[in-house]
Amino acid sequence: MNVYESVPSIENEKFMLRQLCDEDKSDLLEVYGDEKASQFFNSDNCNGDDFRYTTAERMKQALDFWKTAYKNGWFVRLAIVDKTANKTIGTIEEFHREANDYFTNCGLLRLDLRSDCERTDVIKDILSLIVPISFDLFGCDKIATKAVSAASERINALNALGFSKSNNALLGHDGTEYYDYYVLNI
Repeated sequence: MNVYESVPSIENEKFMLRQLCDEDKSDLLEVYGDEKASQFFNSDNCNGDDFRYTTAERMKQALDFWKTAYKNGWFVRLAIVDKTANKTIGTIEEFHREANDYFTNCGLLRLDLRSDCERTDVIKDILSLIVPISFDLFGCDKIATKAVSAASERINALNALGFSKSNNALLGHDGTEYYDYYVLNI
């Protein structure tokens, strides 16, 4: 299956991962306008974007860019929908990364959640949806995601799912070294 042609149905009893739509804007503004949540966002190698959006216009611009990125095959960013509340509580992004560092042939995953959802059980439930199929969807032999030391709930979820902290640097396109990545190998 080519994930850039169609996104498979990805859901469990609690959460659904689906393509982003314009109707997600107000819910996502709560995520990207959440100052407590922004400390956990991974903006490594994103050309200075810190993913802190505080206006509807800026959120719309981000949504438009994410849709363009999907159409161009740069990355897939999906809405994370809490099925009980029928509310979008964050996004998950993933792409196949080829590079001249340890993180080559890697599914690089970014998870952005509202701060009240930054809990081990929630993160584990969400990642359990995407991680097992990521190796096939993105044709990679490892999955990597960032978790800064302050993200204890996230780190607990990653450890429970079999991820290990890497001591390797992810090299940015400009040579910047980024750390705090957790990796799951096939």
